[in-house]
Amino acid sequence: MRENHQLSLVDSAVSVAVRPIRDDIAVVLEQVLGRPVQITDDTDIIADLGMDSLGVMNFVMAIEDFYDISIPLDRIAQVETVGDLIHAVEHLRAGALG
Repeated sequence: MRENHQLSLVDSAVSVAVRPIRDDIAVVLEQVLGRPVQITDDTDIIADLGMDSLGVMNFVMAIEDFYDISIPLDRIAQVETVGDLIHAVEHLRAGALG
């Protein structure tokens, strides 16, 4: 099962440049939570999705793996909504690319 999970992340990474980051986040959330999710930029990651601290850390690690980035702890503390996460990912990817 773990191999399938990793393969789906790798397969999804191929289309990272084509899909909006919000869609990628939804895919990763669905894999971490094990259920379908509907998200918007205003979706609160903890309150609206019912994640505990362990779930959030698993989600953060999955996002880091998906985008091959490292999100500093101080930046994670600033992320409350999906929109916040999108901005953080965009900023970190721009720094990695530039």
